[in-house]
Amino acid sequence: MLTVVEPDVRDAFFDEIYRIGAADPQVVFLTADMDAFSLRKFKQDFPKRFINAGVAEQNMICVASGLAASGKKVFVYGINTFVSMRCFEQIKINICSMKLPVVIIGAGAGFSFGHDGPTHHGTQDVAVMRALPEMEIWNPADAVSAAACAKLSARSKSPLYIRLDKGKFPSFYSASEDVSSGFKILKPLKKINILSTGYMTQQAMRAAEELKGKGMDTGVVDVLRLKPLSEKLIDALARSSEKIVTLEEHCLSGGLGSILCESLADRSVRLPVTRLGIPDRQFLAYGNREWFHETNGLDVPGICKAVQKIK
Repeated sequence: MLTVVEPDVRDAFFDEIYRIGAADPQVVFLTADMDAFSLRKFKQDFPKRFINAGVAEQNMICVASGLAASGKKVFVYGINTFVSMRCFEQIKINICSMKLPVVIIGAGAGFSFGHDGPTHHGTQDVAVMRALPEMEIWNPADAVSAAACAKLSARSKSPLYIRLDKGKFPSFYSASEDVSSGFKILKPLKKINILSTGYMTQQAMRAAEELKGKGMDTGVVDVLRLKPLSEKLIDALARSSEKIVTLEEHCLSGGLGSILCESLADRSVRLPVTRLGIPDRQFLAYGNREWFHETNGLDVPGICKAVQKIK
C-alpha cells in the first residue's frame, strides 16, 4: 500500500543537506539564484557557507571546483538544463578531469517546469552527464529516496549528478532502507518487466495496477542510480524477463533505455526492449506536465496501451 510522504521531494533532500551541513563545517552550498523552502534554514544558520552565484552557472561551477580542491564538500544547485548543458565544459574540465567530489543538483526533471518552456525542459540532462566518465547519476522517485541520495552524495569521493524532482508523491522506500544497490524491485519480476526512474516510477506503478486489472501482470523496478547501472539488476532481469519496457521522462537518446540496451549488449544478453520516453525532437511548447505526458504517450493510459501491444 503506497502512502503519501509529507515533504516535497526537494524539501526532503535539502532537509538532509541541512543535517549534513550542521554536522560538518566543511560543507558548502552554492546556488544559481535558485530557492527551495528548506534551503532557507541552511542560508540563515550557515551564511558563510551559502553562496548565491546568481544567474551565472558557469562561474558557479568554477567556484565550486576551487572550493572542492581546497577540501570543502561542495553542493551546487540550479535548473536542470542550465547546470548540465550550459556548464558542460566547466564540469568536464574543472570537476571531472580533477575527479573532485562536487555534487551537482539539477532541478526540474523532464517536464516538471513545463510552463517555463523549452529552455527549462529537462529532457537531455542524463545523456549529457553520462558522457562524462567520472560522473555518477542518481534520480530519486520519492522524498525518502531523495533524502537517501543526499546522504550517499555527501560520502561520495567522485563527481555526482542528482536529477531532482519537485512535489509530494507516494513513497516506495522506507527511511531505514539501504539504497546503495541503486535499484528496488517494487513489484516482483515477471515475464514482462517495467524499468522506470524518477517521477515515471510513480506512473509505472499506476500503470501496473491498471494492467493487472486487465489480466496482464508486470514487474516494476525503480532505477534509482542510472550510472553505473547495477550489474545485479542486469543479472536479475536476464534470469526472469522475456521482455522489458523502459519508462523515462527523458529523450530516448542516451537515457535509461539506452543505458539498459548498452548494458545488455555488453553482457551478450538478448532481451527485447521497448523504450518509452520523450521522442527525439525539440519541444517548442508550453504546458503542464500532464499535458506533455498525454501528448507523448507517457500518461497511464498511454503506458498501458504500449505495454499491451507487446507480443
